[in-house]
Amino acid sequence: MLAEPWRDLPPEGALPGGLVFEQKPDGFRAIVFASSSHVMVQSRQGADLTPAFPDLAAAATALRDEDLVLDGELVVPLEGRLDFGELQRRARRRGRSAVQAAKDHPAYLITFDVLQAAGSELLKRPYRERRARLEDLFANDTLAAPFTLCPATADRGTAARLARSGLGPGSRCAPASPLKR
Repeated sequence: MLAEPWRDLPPEGALPGGLVFEQKPDGFRAIVFASSSHVMVQSRQGADLTPAFPDLAAAATALRDEDLVLDGELVVPLEGRLDFGELQRRARRRGRSAVQAAKDHPAYLITFDVLQAAGSELLKRPYRERRARLEDLFANDTLAAPFTLCPATADRGTAARLARSGLGPGSRCAPASPLKR
């Protein structure tokens, strides 16, 4: 599900079961596939970004035994901020130029969902269950840089603070998903 940016938080009770809020960083939506037979960084439109982001591809290769599919936002930090322009430049590079760009300006995947784990599709599982699985992957160090966990909260006060803090230009707080019990 694509997050929708809101200038203000939706009203209490906007959806049955409640909402979870996440920051929406200024990057590219991406899916990372990491299995024993396949490693790929794919754009939301289906384009293969793997050649442009060899640093993420290498990190995904290290996860092949986990058989994961991760959903997140591809970002490039520069001078303490997320830099969308640098992300766009990285996306156009291939070969040696992409390898050098990865060294100079590494990319990260701000991960907000796990769609598959241990070969099992999780899309029909409730959001809370997928989120717990994702948090466990970070807690047990299966996932580490360049993967980072997107902050998420069901608390409206915390969501308002996340919205104000921002991750860089374009950051907003977005309802991620209705909660399923």
